Amino acid sequence: MLISVIKNTIMITSFVLVIMLVIEYINIRSKGNWHKKIEQKKWLQYIVTGILGLVPGCVGSFAVVSMYIHRIVSFGALITALITGFGDEAFVMIALIPLTTLKLSAILFLIGIAGGILTDHFVKEKSFGTLKNMHFEIHAAEDEKKVFNLKNTWNDLKNMSFQRGALLGGLLLIILGIITNEFSEGPGHKAWDWEQISFLCVMLCGLFIIATVSEHFLEEHLWNHVVKKHFLKILLWTFAALLLIEIFRHQVNLESWIKSNQLIILILALIIGIIPESGPHLIFVTLFINGAIPFSTLLASSIVQDGHGSLPLLAESRKSFLLAKSINIFIGLLVGLIGMYLF
Repeated sequence: MLISVIKNTIMITSFVLVIMLVIEYINIRSKGNWHKKIEQKKWLQYIVTGILGLVPGCVGSFAVVSMYIHRIVSFGALITALITGFGDEAFVMIALIPLTTLKLSAILFLIGIAGGILTDHFVKEKSFGTLKNMHFEIHAAEDEKKVFNLKNTWNDLKNMSFQRGALLGGLLLIILGIITNEFSEGPGHKAWDWEQISFLCVMLCGLFIIATVSEHFLEEHLWNHVVKKHFLKILLWTFAALLLIEIFRHQVNLESWIKSNQLIILILALIIGIIPESGPHLIFVTLFINGAIPFSTLLASSIVQDGHGSLPLLAESRKSFLLAKSINIFIGLLVGLIGMYLF
């Protein structure tokens, strides 16, 4: 159990940090212009984050959380992504109930857009004070041609700094682990899936960036900003959350508990949806497939749960995490009750 938790922690933490690294790279390369259109147009934020949330697995949610941490998208746009995303269950549902999954995704997208708009209208982020001074840093002295000069790559690699060596070494180990299926769940060889390929592509992109950027960019933006400010925090919170989830799983038989309490199954679905983990939601997918619960309960559960997607948010800002979950619970409860009484 502990080995599995450690592996998942490494994968989640490294993926989130590399996403941050890529965003930082693009931001400096474009001198901060790439995200201005998204920042200035709220309607575009909702559409982009809603689509990213629908990407099967947690890749899209991680990306949106990273964008929110850097103030590219609003809190409402974050809510949109957390509503539309339902984690690794998407792969199971696509395989077993593809038409229902398509229907669920379309409904979640519409609810996510509406939820994001209403959240930004009624919730003012300054009221709970979070993620202060987390905007991207653009240094006045930076010159794009000097910062990203591929001709100097070989010299930088020959005279490698500790920071570059540590980042390259860590990413190479993770890439090797992905290629050899070291991070796969269960014994034996596991066939490559879409999410595993995505993780590898992101890591290779991060490897290229670390190997080619200037020492100034590496030290100021990657090491001081991304690694020092975020790495330990995300690592510890992710590990603690996953460990508690595994302990809880081994102590409580959730599925039999739910089946013996049909009257409160909707409330249980919302409560279990708070857990930043994909596994528990599979219970409701299974119950729905077996005809034990209505579509409205599956929908409500999908609104609240978002797989591992919210773990980096928990690490960066507990207030944002709790508020996001509270909003999603309210929306999930409202949708679930309407569905139970009307259908």
